[in-house]
Amino acid sequence: MEEKKRHAKGVEEFEGYGADPVPAEGQSLDWSDRLFLNVYPEDRRKHEFWPENPKSFREVLEEYTSRMQIFTELVSKAMAKSLNLEADCFLNQFGEQATLKARFNYYSRCQRPDLVLGLRSHADGSGYTIILQDDVEGLQVFKDERWFTVPAISDALLVLMGDQMEIMTNGMFKSPVHRVLTNSEKERISVAVFYAPEPNKEIGPEEGLINEERKQIYKKVKGYSVVHWEHYQQGKRSIHVAKKFPKTTPSSKHGVCTQNIRFERQISQQDILSNSLTDKTSTIRVLRLNL
Repeated sequence: MEEKKRHAKGVEEFEGYGADPVPAEGQSLDWSDRLFLNVYPEDRRKHEFWPENPKSFREVLEEYTSRMQIFTELVSKAMAKSLNLEADCFLNQFGEQATLKARFNYYSRCQRPDLVLGLRSHADGSGYTIILQDDVEGLQVFKDERWFTVPAISDALLVLMGDQMEIMTNGMFKSPVHRVLTNSEKERISVAVFYAPEPNKEIGPEEGLINEERKQIYKKVKGYSVVHWEHYQQGKRSIHVAKKFPKTTPSSKHGVCTQNIRFERQISQQDILSNSLTDKTSTIRVLRLNL
């Protein structure tokens, strides 16, 4: 408990240990504890929030961050090539000072999982998010007005697209609404690393993805993460603010935070695309949901 207090975040701070900041009036709290840390660039690290126990925590996280830098470069190039674009186009949009933020999630057992969510439904404001899960299921994605449970596959990293990648790809890659269920029998642990463009860098749809058949859907935006956070606190999506010709603000009907229905079926492993990205030292299984 003393260790937690030493690294606890302030009331209005996001970085550190504790629960997420209290959402806007009418929004439910999440059944989870989390440790949120800025891990790259290095000058953004606040080591006062980094736990001292276990002793190896700092060394392991620094190594994991280095691996995530290699990983995001490989994934960004692979996604560009899959769309017949120049390999470095997304990396150029993210910028040399692209950020990596780590969120360590702990979901304790809950006696009434039908009444509370581990993490409310939302879409990420990052470029994309890399998730390492334990063997307890709980993550769900929303599609076709239904919730689908994502299988927990060991020795794999799950890549979820974020809003900013949807903007860069002109809607070719979708940023899925997702949530985490609670469990009455098992606790659950996960680590999510958010990869986002450097702060205040303007991003927009790649020109190679705009043509007569596919018109420009999104406009160029700057400081999207701030807009996303403002909407997230209110239980709303923010992607509509980047639309070139916005229609109406999305409501909770489209899978935002007020929903609390249970899943209808599980996603099978056949619903997942699996690839291997190999560098000189390791092979990493990469999973991208086929949405």
